[in-house]
Amino acid sequence: MKKHYPWLWFDADNTLFDYNKAETTALLKTFESVGLTFDAKYMPIYQNINQKLWSDLERQQIKQEVLRVRRFELLLEALTLTDAVPANPEQLSLVYIEQLGLCADLTDGAYEVLDALHKTCKIAIVTNGLKAVQRSRLELSTIKHFISEIIISEEIGAAKPHAAFFDTAFARTGNPPKSDVLIIGDSLSSDMQGGADYGIDTCWFNPNGEGRPENLSINYEIIKLNGLLNLIQ
Repeated sequence: MKKHYPWLWFDADNTLFDYNKAETTALLKTFESVGLTFDAKYMPIYQNINQKLWSDLERQQIKQEVLRVRRFELLLEALTLTDAVPANPEQLSLVYIEQLGLCADLTDGAYEVLDALHKTCKIAIVTNGLKAVQRSRLELSTIKHFISEIIISEEIGAAKPHAAFFDTAFARTGNPPKSDVLIIGDSLSSDMQGGADYGIDTCWFNPNGEGRPENLSINYEIIKLNGLLNLIQ
């Protein structure tokens, strides 16, 4: 049976926006900006570094202003390019963030799903991403007019999965009953764990068909975003 949720909270990266494509494009353009040839083998190295740092952020072990530069320090070290790049990590970070904010490609079905759901539900974006990136690409995207609110961790000083992030998200969306909210996202650690801990329903966007952890309560699971249309009234 379908259920109606007056509020749908969507994660941004790799839920609504194709972050994998965006970061590849942005890293390529960042390397080009300093006259370096980009090698495809650099991408998984960067992704491993970046994912670990974002996990550290979720555990409150690093600040976002440190993360944005630290990932380039570690990347240059890993590629043994520290002395070969005619720009410092701070400069690389600025170029990368600017380029990332220009990448507004959506995940498959995102536009169609929001187009259908916004007629009966209010839609918010809840993201741990950087404000310069998230606000820029939302402004450039085709889904901007579907979004009633965007809550960005960097702007509010708290990140998913922590309760302080959800406290602010609830305040910004009018303090609805928890039963009125569904969070949809690809991250088990920030979206699903954060939603479950806060007492709201969760929908795991799992396009790769990964195994579901036994110790985490998840209300719904979808492989494609359009699967939401079979769940929500």
